[in-house]
Amino acid sequence: MSVATENAIYVSDKAKAKVAQLLADAGVAGDPSYFLRVSVVGGGCSGLSYKLDFDNEIKPMDQQFEDNGVKVVTDLKSFLYLVNTTLDFSDGLNGKGFYFSNPNASRTCGCGESFAV
Repeated sequence: MSVATENAIYVSDKAKAKVAQLLADAGVAGDPSYFLRVSVVGGGCSGLSYKLDFDNEIKPMDQQFEDNGVKVVTDLKSFLYLVNTTLDFSDGLNGKGFYFSNPNASRTCGCGESFAV
């Protein structure tokens, strides 16, 4: 894994493949206006949870990134928690789904979907 050279949100190869598959399943794979929206919401066992959606509307304070061919957008408040985070995907026996490698999290829960700073 490379060291981050700028403040951004990164996407692993496995996450890229899964995002492409989900865009195709949703019937919007060829539409460049769609992107992955990542946000942080209150809740979960550690206090904060990640939220992923597909969206095609940019809001005024959104931060936009592109990594590994995936356009990622987040609101400014969420980005403060997500600086230099990598979105990854696991299809292993210990759990299937997206997860975040977040250097800002002081602790995470066992499910990997909740964190604290």
